[in-house]
Amino acid sequence: MIRLEVAVAVPLWQTLTYLLDEETDEIDSAYRIDGPAGLIGRRVLVPLGQRRVTGYVLGLMPDEDIAYKLRKIIEFLDQEPLFPANLIPFFRWVANYYHYPLGEVIKTALPGGLAPRSGKQIHLTDLGRIEMQQVFEVSAQQPPAWVPILLEKGQLTVAESRKIMGRHRERTLINSWQEQGLIEIREIMTGNAVRIKQETCYSCSSSLNLPPCITSDPSKDEIKLFGQSLSTELSVVFPFTQIKTLYVLKLLAGADTERLVPIRELTRAYNGAAKALPLLVEQGLVTRLEQRVFRNPYGEKFAWFPRPETLTEEQGQALLEFFPAIEKKEFATFLLHGVTGCGKTEVYLRAAEATLAAGRDVLVLVPEIALATQLEAHFVSRFGDRVLILHSGLSTGERYDQWALAFRNQNETDAGQSEPRIVIGARSAVFAPLPDPGLIVVDEEHDNGFKQDDGLRYNGRDLAVLRGRLQNTVVLLGSATPSVTSFFHARQGKYTLLTMRKRVQERSLPSVSLVDLRDKSEKAYGKALGHKLQLRLQETLAQGKQSLLLLNRRGFSSVYLCQDCGKPVECRHCHISLTYHKGKNQLVCHYCGYSLTSSQLCSGCRSEKLVPVGFGTERIEQEVLELLPTARIARLDSDTALDRKKFLHILSAMHNREIDILIGTQMIAKGHDFPEVTLVGVVWADGGLSMPDFRAAERTYQLLSQVSGRAGRGDTPGQVIIQTLRPDHYAVAFAQRHAYTEMYEKEMAIRRMPAFPPMLRMINIHIQGSGEREVQKAAAEIGMMCRTFAKAQAADSKRMPVEILGPAPSPLDRLRDRYRWQVLLKSACQDDLHAVCDQVVTRQAEVAVGDIQIAVDVDPENMM
Repeated sequence: MIRLEVAVAVPLWQTLTYLLDEETDEIDSAYRIDGPAGLIGRRVLVPLGQRRVTGYVLGLMPDEDIAYKLRKIIEFLDQEPLFPANLIPFFRWVANYYHYPLGEVIKTALPGGLAPRSGKQIHLTDLGRIEMQQVFEVSAQQPPAWVPILLEKGQLTVAESRKIMGRHRERTLINSWQEQGLIEIREIMTGNAVRIKQETCYSCSSSLNLPPCITSDPSKDEIKLFGQSLSTELSVVFPFTQIKTLYVLKLLAGADTERLVPIRELTRAYNGAAKALPLLVEQGLVTRLEQRVFRNPYGEKFAWFPRPETLTEEQGQALLEFFPAIEKKEFATFLLHGVTGCGKTEVYLRAAEATLAAGRDVLVLVPEIALATQLEAHFVSRFGDRVLILHSGLSTGERYDQWALAFRNQNETDAGQSEPRIVIGARSAVFAPLPDPGLIVVDEEHDNGFKQDDGLRYNGRDLAVLRGRLQNTVVLLGSATPSVTSFFHARQGKYTLLTMRKRVQERSLPSVSLVDLRDKSEKAYGKALGHKLQLRLQETLAQGKQSLLLLNRRGFSSVYLCQDCGKPVECRHCHISLTYHKGKNQLVCHYCGYSLTSSQLCSGCRSEKLVPVGFGTERIEQEVLELLPTARIARLDSDTALDRKKFLHILSAMHNREIDILIGTQMIAKGHDFPEVTLVGVVWADGGLSMPDFRAAERTYQLLSQVSGRAGRGDTPGQVIIQTLRPDHYAVAFAQRHAYTEMYEKEMAIRRMPAFPPMLRMINIHIQGSGEREVQKAAAEIGMMCRTFAKAQAADSKRMPVEILGPAPSPLDRLRDRYRWQVLLKSACQDDLHAVCDQVVTRQAEVAVGDIQIAVDVDPENMM
């Protein structure tokens, strides 16, 4: 018996050992050829208590005593591994650092649709066969229509069983027969939610010596001549349709006579092939096989970007810095700090070229799908079908296929697909099963979109660096506005800092002017767009140029307010105001999706006087239409970007100058290169500054700087207008001057006392449940647990104790009908911090009673 280490996909903190009989059919050729490598990375169905659960094979276990009785693996769910063995140390590190069960880490990493489906099936017992035959033979009673099928076959299919058990009358009979032992209801596996896509292909029989094809577009006489030669050789006269089908098959196969030709190609070339092929297969002249095909994840065609003949001096210097590390295949992390428009994308492309030339894979991470789409066009232009994409914007089947291609399993791909690959994706692509990544690029590394906010709360940027260290990979972090933490690491020598200060072709950075909204003369009554911004929009349109307007708030208005009592309309499931969406005529919660029609009564005083207050992107769109009725206007926010085709269409129209003014949220601020955009307007710069988060100023600076960088990327200089109520705030003032280093120094001075990252580390422990008192009690117990352990730990280590803040209600204290509290841990010593957290994880069963849930957020990015 073989002992296998298995990580089960349930909240279990240790791996388990299961048995596999070496003589079983499950020990297939993959194991006999490759040994344990043929099993590692495959999913298995295993017993756990009274359940059957999915597990992942991690390796062989030694023959030693184990404290529990070993049980056998039920079955393998995959014919081939889903991930390479060299990813397993990475998975283990992630589980340990983020305090998350290993099996669930792997489940999170794998593409969706792999959860095995099961179904109930009716089986006839030996007793049932005897009893039923006797009853229905001597009785005049007519049995249900499905009973003779059950008697004949001994079982019904899952579909038949589901249909029968769904009928109330039949269900009563089935329950009775089950109690009598006449039938059994068994649960069986029916496969995955996603299936391998296959197509029917045909090839000429290897024993068939076909005459040569005369032309690629044969006449009827040429087909007959081909048929005569064939009939002479085989001493058989064939109908015309079969002769032409063989001719077309040989023609499409080309020099490789045994090449598999898809049925769609054959029928496209000759419509009569569909009827002739079954007869040719029956005669042994043609072979039929099912071949795997991979779904195409690309929607509309991309713009084509040619390779520039020359590089700027700064681009060349940056490449010289990290080319040696790529060639030596050693780990190194570089922070590329380059102003907007300096050509960072071309640096990524040249680095990818060098990595592929060295025979290694490339992984490119972006914080959101919108940016992935931008980079896809550049990489596909340069590398063609070697580029794969992995993100949630794909269908389940597309993502599954892209995952398989990234792994390049030799049993599933041909030789032409075994060359090094490039994977582009959002944060989850950090788990891509590339066998040998030589370069990991993290574009817009500062963006908090790399942090997962629920489940496994990992940071894709941080894991990119960790994976690079484990697999001797060069990691390139790029941004015009690096995170304070990353820039600190570069200053400390942990990362190598590369700086690009000039735009391509020596273009100037845009001029930025501030509009003080406290000055009434600057404001247009009842409008979000001030006089200056309105005037510049009119001028830009008259010049035939394009404009961007940023407001980081979707919808029409931010709140719906009662004019009598002042109470806002709130979500009944969350402690948050509803946002009015004029297009839907609904009030919508942006957290849980709850919605109401706008014609509601005030829940406080029952007044009907409810009015929209504040601004969202929908309202800005209406204002611009009223101001410039002839302008071509589009809106890009998460409402419009849900449809990938619509999203790509908007970007394409913007590139083709079919849009004059693009209005959007933060998704228009990063990564886009629109050469004809000469004006950027920020409708309200201060929204992020009021957030209860120590990074609020840093993020405001980054957003303003990034969106400013969209202006003036062509031949015409750009202009930026920022409307603000706080023109004297350092984040706004530094953004006006493009002064990143000054912003960094200011932030570091603030974060030294009281200390915040990067001066120390933090873990936020979230407690939530449906009962307010129960959640508060659990939070108090966790706070006490942490303080007790931290005090004892400090006494033993002689170090400063881990600082415990809270428990306190979360800033968003009720979400989806669940109350939320948190306990914040802070320490300069990472080991001490995680030791305190380990205590909570180990003892959480003492606290998490009822529906109380505890979640650990290591290195939190969102303090809400």
